Amino acid sequence: MGKEKLIRIDENTVEVPMGYTEGMNVPGRIYIDDELITHLESQAIAQVANVATLPGIVGFSLAMPDIHTGYGFPIGGVAAFDLEDGIISPGGVGYDINCGVRLLRSNLERDRVLPKMKDLVGAFYSSVPAGVGSKGRIKLSPDDEKRVIVKGAKWAVENGFGTAGDIEKTESNGCIDGADPSAISTKAYERGRSQAGTLGSGNHFLEVQYVGEIYDEAAARALGLFKDQVTIMIHSGSRGLGHQVCTDYLPLMEKTANKHGIVLHDRELACAPVHSEEAQLYLSAMKGAANFAWANRQCIMHWCAESIIKVFGGTRESLGLGLVYDVAHNIAKIEEHTVGGRAKRLMVHRKGATRAFPPGHPELPPTYRHVGQPVLIPGDMGRASFVLVGTQGAMKETFGSTCHGAGRIMSRHQAIKSARGRSIHREMEDLGVTVMSVGRSTLAEEMPEAYKDAANVVDVVHNAGIAKKVAKLKPMGVVKG
Repeated sequence: MGKEKLIRIDENTVEVPMGYTEGMNVPGRIYIDDELITHLESQAIAQVANVATLPGIVGFSLAMPDIHTGYGFPIGGVAAFDLEDGIISPGGVGYDINCGVRLLRSNLERDRVLPKMKDLVGAFYSSVPAGVGSKGRIKLSPDDEKRVIVKGAKWAVENGFGTAGDIEKTESNGCIDGADPSAISTKAYERGRSQAGTLGSGNHFLEVQYVGEIYDEAAARALGLFKDQVTIMIHSGSRGLGHQVCTDYLPLMEKTANKHGIVLHDRELACAPVHSEEAQLYLSAMKGAANFAWANRQCIMHWCAESIIKVFGGTRESLGLGLVYDVAHNIAKIEEHTVGGRAKRLMVHRKGATRAFPPGHPELPPTYRHVGQPVLIPGDMGRASFVLVGTQGAMKETFGSTCHGAGRIMSRHQAIKSARGRSIHREMEDLGVTVMSVGRSTLAEEMPEAYKDAANVVDVVHNAGIAKKVAKLKPMGVVKG
């Protein structure tokens, strides 16, 4: 069974009908147009349907246009569960807990930065450790690491990495309450201890960009963005600590699902009832990993700011260096949404999807409350990224969610095979993008052809009304792990 069973709702939406998989409690809904649907994998559709079989799911099993096959849930998946009879599933969060993106703005313009691009990329490469198993400049004691788990980005600011103003422009103020250090294993702590302030590998990156196009002048002004302005995008997560938290809890969740008689159409959907002891333990550990990720990105941004100052002189204030926003991609949160005309608290899973809260939402920082939540959508290293804002449409249709990136169309193995005999580094230079990476294989895995074009993905969510385009950011220089 595959795409032929999907029902086209409108030009931006298809439905995965009840009965696509036996036992579905709700239909699936995928935001996708006719161009992107050519890349839609049958396995990813099946994952949308499988998620719909989980207990307590509300509304639809959703997927964004950057959908591709993931672990249990599809990447790009969104699902909300009733707190009374619903579940929480590590597969609905992912291994890289709170993988996310933050955007640093400056008052520098493209023409001033271009002549020093190699110097700037080299400074980032020197100051921010990158690559598989990379170790950071911060040496955490066991007690320090537990403080990071509890405080998140606030720990980083308290220890001199950034300013208090960064906190209010970070999702959840860079910290989810309720993290329990005792819910995290010794092995997870060991993996994370030397990785605070590290970029990692794979699709994680630092990118120097410039504002190439503005779609909404008022919203861009509110976010402090202007034409030809240079920005820095940071994409990283909870590193080995978050990966180990997921690894540790999957076997426990599978046993718990069996204990409660939950039928799993895929063992990767291992889950536990929200109010069970096992679910609460995982949630406490997941919150801790999410807080670690926010501290990680906060430290990375601080070193990026220092690198910019080193290359161009001045101060953070004189260079206009400030955080636009930081959004989480892989996370589960208890949120209030309207269901059947009534406000209801739900456990919302976003895996490869990001919040897109509308203007007026109480969780938004006061400075952005009139315009909506900034939404940061990274592209591949050769094509544009985008800034959007959240909408009432997202709140109504997708539990305040939208896409998170371009979405892979090649596996890493396929990309490496396709890149044989090519110099991806030189190809990027020919596109005007200065690249530094720890390993050559990473560039092959992350070459532009391995991904959908983020412009197509963003057009779908914009046209569907679940996020609104504000600005296009074009790449100038990239650091990869």
